[in-house]
Amino acid sequence: MSLTVLDGPMGTELGRRGCKLPEGQWSAWALEGAPDAVRAIHQDYAAAGAHIHTTNTFRTRRRSFPETWERQARSAVALAREALPAGSRLAGGMAPLEDCYRPDLSPEDPRPEHRELARVLADAGVDLLLCEAFPHAGEGLVALEEAVATGLPAWIAFTAGPEGELMTPREMGAAGQEAARRGAAAVLVNCVAAEKTLAYVEDLLEAGVPVGAYANAGAEWGAPVEAYIAHARQWVAAGAMIVGSCCGTGPAHVAALSALGETQ
Repeated sequence: MSLTVLDGPMGTELGRRGCKLPEGQWSAWALEGAPDAVRAIHQDYAAAGAHIHTTNTFRTRRRSFPETWERQARSAVALAREALPAGSRLAGGMAPLEDCYRPDLSPEDPRPEHRELARVLADAGVDLLLCEAFPHAGEGLVALEEAVATGLPAWIAFTAGPEGELMTPREMGAAGQEAARRGAAAVLVNCVAAEKTLAYVEDLLEAGVPVGAYANAGAEWGAPVEAYIAHARQWVAAGAMIVGSCCGTGPAHVAALSALGETQ
């Protein structure tokens, strides 16, 4: 079995490199405020061996940037393409419209905003769409439907929050099965603490499509590479075919995941 390796986080890596992460704008600020840093992070993940790279579009949405969201989304795709080697697979990132740790804030009708971002990312030339960090299964499934409607492969990643308090493994497993029914080409868990991720992987396996995991570095975002990879080995042993890393990790974690993939 060969592993597909995702890149790592953009937002916390920008912060680690000294860039601003303004409230409301977060990593999207860097598209205009620090584009060289965005390029450098993409390049570092490519050098680390990532197979799939995600655009810096976690916060490029109309409610955050009413006048400039589309320009920013297209810029994120262009920056990634400039930075990455020819032929790299690029995922257009789609995130919750509000807070990825606040499912209670999910809007009543999220479809129009997810539809417009999915269509812009597809038009800008991404290879697949990745709906990620959804703690509200209903909103995540709506985003997935709009991603599927573009005709591109669509993946979805749910989160239960760092401590696993937002969704049980069984609930996520049920959401994964529904996602597969609605056209998801892969289902994943992301931004759960690495040490809590295995149970979610195990329940997602019931979806019948490829399963993956990209965890954060733990509640304190401090798990060393060796500890993270020890957890990743468990995900792979359970059946995960896609691995990556989320908040608090970086290129070193991706390089170790790439090395893990070479041993499979």
